[in-house]
Amino acid sequence: MYTTLPPTGMRDFLPREKEIREYVMREIRDEYKRSGFTEIETSFIENIENLTGGDGAENTKLIFKIMMRGDKLTKTFEKSKEADELAEYGLRFDLTLPLVRFYANNRNDLPTIFKALQMGTVFRAERAQKGRYRAFAQCDIDVIGDESNLAEIEIIQTISSTLKRLEFENFTIKINDRRILKAIVIASGFSEDDFSDIAITLDKLDKVGIDGIKSELLSKSYLEANVIKLIETSNHLAEFGLDGIKALSLEGYENISQIMSVITALEDGFKIEFDHTLVRGMGYYTSTIFEITYGDLGYSVAGGGRYDKMIGKISGIDVPAVGFSIGFERIVDLLLSENKMANTDVKIALLYDETQSLLDVIKKAMELRQSYAVVSLYKLKKKLGKQLVQLDKAGYDGFSIYGDEIIVKSFDQAE
Repeated sequence: MYTTLPPTGMRDFLPREKEIREYVMREIRDEYKRSGFTEIETSFIENIENLTGGDGAENTKLIFKIMMRGDKLTKTFEKSKEADELAEYGLRFDLTLPLVRFYANNRNDLPTIFKALQMGTVFRAERAQKGRYRAFAQCDIDVIGDESNLAEIEIIQTISSTLKRLEFENFTIKINDRRILKAIVIASGFSEDDFSDIAITLDKLDKVGIDGIKSELLSKSYLEANVIKLIETSNHLAEFGLDGIKALSLEGYENISQIMSVITALEDGFKIEFDHTLVRGMGYYTSTIFEITYGDLGYSVAGGGRYDKMIGKISGIDVPAVGFSIGFERIVDLLLSENKMANTDVKIALLYDETQSLLDVIKKAMELRQSYAVVSLYKLKKKLGKQLVQLDKAGYDGFSIYGDEIIVKSFDQAE
């Protein structure tokens, strides 16, 4: 049976919604480019081995898999009926893994330090709910080939400038280094092999609290003494912050300290703070990680980190890399909820009746387009009030009736 609804977790966009999304995309893209990032485009579809072998952590469980076809599917099915064995490709779940493959394939044609810009849709087969979709846009910038802190600083500065351009103020950039986090975990008595699992649990701190973290770790049969020491160290660092890291002589302190000193000097309408509990879900991060929080929201609006080992997994040669992604969908929702979507382009409707010359009407529309961003022609309806309500709903800022003395009227002048 046919249905008019899109598949669960997918969305259609009305003209006004699409217009707003395109406006935000243009603003983000333009600000990224001003900092020297150059735009590329990667495939929506990736080889399944790349997606499952890239240490995408929990997201590897959310891949939309594409089955083999024809004889290949038949032969494989004869050997195994497991769904994972029958998949050949998958839809990308972020833009970083495709970028890594792209760079490994095109490295000889790219600058030594490559500043990449990507904007596109990604897909995750998660349980659809309010605010969480199975297809959504990401807006990434990455610096590949620069092992210095300049890469992190430039990326953080560009993202903060972009948010300010979109009229966001008083946001917080949280920063950590996964080497610090790993050192804390190992110093608490856990093995290095335990780190990834413990990091996944710690990533839930803002949702379940310290007691929830303790309960989950104990439920996984970790030694209580180790769990208690981890929590004690965490509480100590929560009190003393970056000074606590310096006192413990942990690797990563100089890295974080230098980045924070520069960004702090640039602060204007935002702040940066060290957060030793920051994890980030992706397992491919090697050192610096960061997120941006805004207001009382229970989630971040942007995030990223350094991933110096990913390219080497494909090409055999490690290349330093760091990236940051703006949560486009969350930004759009916030702009709409806080009424920050100013009408930068004025749209009007030019109404005419059948007695008027189409040539003259079109000439008038062309004349008005010298002053207004959009001028669209519509035949004048008998029920003008109803027509104006529909035009207002469609996102027009005003209207003009051909031949009237008043060139353009707002909808509240329609009486």
